[in-house]
Parts: sequence; structure tokens; C-alpha cells
Amino acid sequence: MQHFRAEKDISIQAIAYDPQLSHWRTEAIRSKKTAQLLRINTGHGDITIAGLKRNYGPHHLIFIPAGVMHGMTVHPGVTGQVLTLPDYYISSWPDTPQHIRLRDAASQIEASGLYEKISHGMQSEDRHFRALPHYIGLLCVFLECQLDLITTLEEPEIGENSSTRIVAAYTDLIERDYRSHNSVAYFAAQLGVTPTHLTRCCNQSCGKTALALLRERIHSEACYLLRETRKPIQNIAQSLGFASAAYFTRSFRAASGYTPSEFRRKGSFVAPVWG
Repeated sequence: MQHFRAEKDISIQAIAYDPQLSHWRTEAIRSKKTAQLLRINTGHGDITIAGLKRNYGPHHLIFIPAGVMHGMTVHPGVTGQVLTLPDYYISSWPDTPQHIRLRDAASQIEASGLYEKISHGMQSEDRHFRALPHYIGLLCVFLECQLDLITTLEEPEIGENSSTRIVAAYTDLIERDYRSHNSVAYFAAQLGVTPTHLTRCCNQSCGKTALALLRERIHSEACYLLRETRKPIQNIAQSLGFASAAYFTRSFRAASGYTPSEFRRKGSFVAPVWG
């Protein structure tokens, strides 16, 4: 294991229902530059990862690799933690999303204890902080053991069929090229399918059309840039592939009910709580 570099390399944050938390921060499709491991303690909801919608519940672990599009609903009663991990801890982990249900009490207790120790270590400046990389290492080994159990004892939690493979490839293309403002027809051609078939696959996989997934990703990025940066609106429009600031304003208002300027004024320049 490589030496622990600094506190900023990792983070652990709470997952909880908050009626004041904006929809775009949680449910809207987006991606992160770093991998995340979600642990659900209580409650039920659904999460869409790489275009595949699945339910989650207590004692679920959900691994989302960096750059994978995702969004989740958080209902009242849902609690958990999201752990952001640097690449040097997870180099041996799969490069695809994983959804694990901890079925036995011993595994549930072990996962809970490791998350508590990591959270405590993040808030400490003494020996608990120095032990942090070891706690994370133990969590990594724990997850790898759970993945081995899935491989040998049961079907993987996230199954694949032709539709989900097409949608996963589509979300990869969106994540790579959403700033180019290409059409669904363009992405369908890249995948060797018709736009109609692509939309049918998306509906089967996550209950959304291909166009809705594309628009959500663009809108999510626009929301982030408006709230979390001070970039001029015209520059944001250009960076997202809009021909003009006026076209961007019309599109953003249609999606949110606000102009970009109104949306920016409603929020402060602070990082998302989680997700």
C-alpha cells in the first residue's frame, strides 16, 4: 500500500434526506472525477449508474468508478455514507460499477465498524489519523472479499444484457462528448444502432429516454458551473457546446424554470454536501 498522502486525498460524508438539498445535487445524472463507495445504513431508494436503474436498501455497498454517470433518489429515512477514495487505494478494484448486498450480520458489523473508524480518523489529529490509511486498506480488502463471494456464490448484483450494455456504452459516450452538443442520432450511429432502438434500451434500463439522459448530463454540468464557479455565463454556454448564450438561457430555463442568472443568484459558491 502506498503511503497516505494527505487528508484532502479522501473524504467521507453523510447521505441523508434533506428537503432543502437541490434536486440537481442528488438525482440529476452526473459523474465524479474520483471513485466513490456508498454505504446505505437505513431506508430504500433507487440509483441509476451507467444508465441502469436499481433499488438500494439497508446494508448495501455501491461502488461507482470515476467518470461513471450516476444519480440517486434519497427519501426520508435514508441514511448512509459516501467515501471518496484516491486511485492508489483501489488500483486492484474493478473498473465497472458494483452493487453488493451484505447479507450476514458479521459482514454488516465489520463494514459499519470500518466506516466508523475511517470517519473518526478523518476528524482526528492523533494516532487515529495516522491509522487512517490502514483502516482504508482493511476496507479495500473487505470489499474485495465481498466481490469474490459474489463471483463464486451468486450472480453479480448488476447484471448485463444487450440493452444494458448498449446503455452503458451510451453513457460512456455522453460522459466523453456531452460538451460537443451532438445529437442522440450521432451517438446512436457511434453505437451502430438506430435512435429509436437506443431510446427503447434506455427506457428498459432506467425508465428515461436517450435524449433525457443526454439533457440531464448537460444540465447537471451547467448547474455545477453556475453554482460552484464564477465563470461568465457566456463562457459556460460555449464550454457546453451551445451556439449562443441566448440559446443556453432558453434551454436552461426550460429545464429548471430559471434563467442561468436567476439560478446562480439563488445559491452560494459552496461544494456539494455529497454525491
